Amino acid sequence: MRHEPAGGQRPSYFSFAQPLAYRGPGFTPTAQEPFAYRHYDKSRMVMGKTMEQQLRFAVCYWHSFGWGGTDPFGDATFQRPWHAAGDPMEQAVAKADVAFELFRTVDAPFFTFHDRDVAPEGATLAESNANLRRIGDVFAKKMQDTGIKLLWGTANLFSHRRYMAGAATNPDPAVFTYAAGQVKSVLELTHQLGGDNYVLWGGREGYETLLNTDLKRELAQLGRFLNLVVEHKHKIGFKGQILIEPKPAEPTKHQYDYDVATVFGFLREHGLEREVKVNIEQNHALLAGHTFEHEIALAHALGIFGSLDMNRGDEQLGWDTDQFPNSLPQLALALYEVLKGGGMGLGGLNFDAKLRRQSIDPDDLVWAHATAMDLCARGLLVAEQMLQDGALQRHVQARYAGWDEDGGQAILRGERSLEELASDVDARGLDPQPRSAQQERLEHLVNSYL
Repeated sequence: MRHEPAGGQRPSYFSFAQPLAYRGPGFTPTAQEPFAYRHYDKSRMVMGKTMEQQLRFAVCYWHSFGWGGTDPFGDATFQRPWHAAGDPMEQAVAKADVAFELFRTVDAPFFTFHDRDVAPEGATLAESNANLRRIGDVFAKKMQDTGIKLLWGTANLFSHRRYMAGAATNPDPAVFTYAAGQVKSVLELTHQLGGDNYVLWGGREGYETLLNTDLKRELAQLGRFLNLVVEHKHKIGFKGQILIEPKPAEPTKHQYDYDVATVFGFLREHGLEREVKVNIEQNHALLAGHTFEHEIALAHALGIFGSLDMNRGDEQLGWDTDQFPNSLPQLALALYEVLKGGGMGLGGLNFDAKLRRQSIDPDDLVWAHATAMDLCARGLLVAEQMLQDGALQRHVQARYAGWDEDGGQAILRGERSLEELASDVDARGLDPQPRSAQQERLEHLVNSYL
């Protein structure tokens, strides 16, 4: 049974009559309240900010409301009302109603969207952009009424067949031009809605075979496209971040935004390292052969950390399964690196995750997001404890202590030549001995916080 609101309003899509509340670790589910947050106390102070400010949760539009539950071998399983036949714009408005109901139910402060997931594509780009602006007006009213904000917007430059050979990297300049018009519209709407970021995911910016690919040409096109986006950002006065989301492969065999290090090299090559940051996804990091925390730590070290997509893969499968997080150790280590690097900033924690095809009940959307939010909150508290205790950081500082002394600093400042260093070995009778890195001891330490 769905909740029936008073006053002739639209019946609730979900069975939860009220937004989920924090009840504490001792909460016991009841028939009237089957779920409450045990750890996500959004007003609790963590490292100088509220938990809500530290985590900046966002619900994504595409997997939760756009995707129908298809896979390469099966048709849609969810059969949401807005997926049925009907007027596309009316369906888009109905989808927005349910989306904001979910945002309110799980008490998420932000949302994210692709243009093609919120508004139908028209016969021309002008018609598509007009559809998007109409839904943007719907969003603006709902955002004003609820206080929910936009974390970021993005243009879908990968689903339509025109983009089968890429958007910015397409061999046809007409496709490049069309993509530019699409991005302009979404960037401007993101700005109008007060979004904190604009994301570019180059799902088709890569290649299948070098037999028909000019790498140098395509990378130059991609650099020009990204510079155009940055130039327009400044022209319209958008104060948010421009983000690239790294991924090594899938849907293309090789994507140009392979990982954080690759993106940074690309940004340096095109003079964008101070203009563009990265939106890091856990499963994309794993597909690139890294851990989530590695990519976060590297992005902070390079000064390009922007935001996070919090979704995992399956350890038995080698593709991007986009599952909701369920591992406390993984979350704690990732959030430890976030806090150690100074926090989320304008970024946030976006659930770019989708239900399994067999999770077809509307309430499964609530359970998936709420349990993930509670687990992330628990991971944040573990990360806070790790930082406040300081044992890990003290070990790292002790391990590199020699580089903080005068001799180590002189080397780093370029004051010692190779000949001087070689002579120093004999003069000082250097015979350095290895010292244990104590990895197992530190792994035990991390587990002690959980």
